[in-house]
Amino acid sequence: MRHSQNNIKTLQRYYHDMLLIRRFEEKVLSFFDVSNKNKIFGTTHVYIGQEAVAVGVCSKLRQNDFITSTHRGHGHFLAKGGDPARIMAELFGKVTGYSKGKGGTQHMGDLSIGHLGSNGITGGGLPIATGAGFSIQYQKQDQVVVCFFGDGAANEGMFHESLNMAAIWSLPIIFICENNLYAMSTPIKNSFSVPDIATRACAYGIEGVIVDGMCVLDVAAKTEAAVEKARGGGGPTLLECKTYRFLGHSKNDLCAYRTREEESEWRKKDPLVQMETCLHHEGMSLQEFTAISNEVNQTIEDAVRFADDSPWPSSQELFTDLYC
Repeated sequence: MRHSQNNIKTLQRYYHDMLLIRRFEEKVLSFFDVSNKNKIFGTTHVYIGQEAVAVGVCSKLRQNDFITSTHRGHGHFLAKGGDPARIMAELFGKVTGYSKGKGGTQHMGDLSIGHLGSNGITGGGLPIATGAGFSIQYQKQDQVVVCFFGDGAANEGMFHESLNMAAIWSLPIIFICENNLYAMSTPIKNSFSVPDIATRACAYGIEGVIVDGMCVLDVAAKTEAAVEKARGGGGPTLLECKTYRFLGHSKNDLCAYRTREEESEWRKKDPLVQMETCLHHEGMSLQEFTAISNEVNQTIEDAVRFADDSPWPSSQELFTDLYC
């Protein structure tokens, strides 16, 4: 049985947004290559493979709902409505970037769309999200906060402190654990005594839900339930999205700690391929796929052109935006 036309539009939007993240990250990686004149310096942590989580989650949020992000944050930002051109400009170090070229890959945000910032500290977004949740409750607003973090952050003290406080005060927070099986190079089997991180929720008296993080439809459905609960005063939920990063922890990681067989098995669950299969079943034509692909590619090229054409920060900018 096929979906209604409205639902097909939703599926197409999911596909578009996941493809945008995938193509954006692929383009970012290409700029570390010498042949591309090293347009981006330092390192980066791309979101390739995990697109279904950011898109599924953010599709169920309002513009004024908040998110906190991580070191692997480009996907979250794009899914929440960030401007690809300004994100690219920030990565290029240009003044038109979200942090005026001073923050780079791990330090961007946009309060106008509810993005409270990415964070280079493992688990650093957890207490920020908890504070934002308290602010919402104190001001009697109906917003919610989504906190993205990885499996490694679930072993930080901030995880336990934040979930405990959110639970006892019944704060409107959805904690999204993106369990991609490795905290940098440490497999979860070596750092957790339980098979599912979601089971830790019961220690705080809140609901823990396991999510197929490679399926945008499962992510969206379970996020929607958690958001409705939080917005209605039902308190926080911990969603464990089981996912996989297709590439290394950062751009120079050769993934020597995992097998090519494991990578191949997870590649079969590619969220983009799953959505392509779904849309084919719904009768989407080759021309429609091509149109979406062309639109995404044009958006990326426009972003690169904007970043290329944007000015560098002046020397006077060294002494602005400093806080101590």
